[in-house]
Amino acid sequence: MRLKFVPRAAEVIEKSNYAVKEPERFRGRWSVFFGNNNPLHVELGMGKGRFVMDMARQNPDINFIGIERQESVLLRAVEKMEEAPLPNVALVLYEGDNIEEMLGEHEIDKIYLNFSDPWPKERHAKRRLTSDRFFPRYDHVLKKEGTIEQKTDNKELFAYSLDSAAACGWRILFQTEDLHGSPYAEGNVMTEYEEKFSANGNKICKAIYGR
Repeated sequence: MRLKFVPRAAEVIEKSNYAVKEPERFRGRWSVFFGNNNPLHVELGMGKGRFVMDMARQNPDINFIGIERQESVLLRAVEKMEEAPLPNVALVLYEGDNIEEMLGEHEIDKIYLNFSDPWPKERHAKRRLTSDRFFPRYDHVLKKEGTIEQKTDNKELFAYSLDSAAACGWRILFQTEDLHGSPYAEGNVMTEYEEKFSANGNKICKAIYGR
């Protein structure tokens, strides 16, 4: 999907105190950024920030990093933070795939992959955030007991992800192709996409991966 270019996005993000500049500076020391040693959760591809901010409100004793690669999308999250600041949220514009450059070894407790781009063409499979190119990176930055939580409405991506995780030596701790009809529906925090998809009758898939 082609995103609308927003000319003011770069300037707003640069001036905002809620968008972290040069996040590599905090690699291995995000506790310094937040000023505490609370658990650290990361959402890759956070979109407009609804999920990560709702999670932060519900869990004030957890620090959240929302990572987004599109300036025009991150802009919406920055504007939300300007309106209702959250001390346990960091917003990061990060276009690189190598998250080890900004997250230290075994530094984080959980990764969220919510409605990631499915990259449906087989030649683009390596770009999927659940390909065998990414699981070793997650292994590096997650604590040994850390987990990955994935949500998607794309059953093909879901099946691929389950196979990819298993092939990379990860355990599937939980899986369902109907999240809203499962025990995990209670307390589930929805993303913008999830609300739209489920309202249209689409079932939401969820998996939790661990080592």
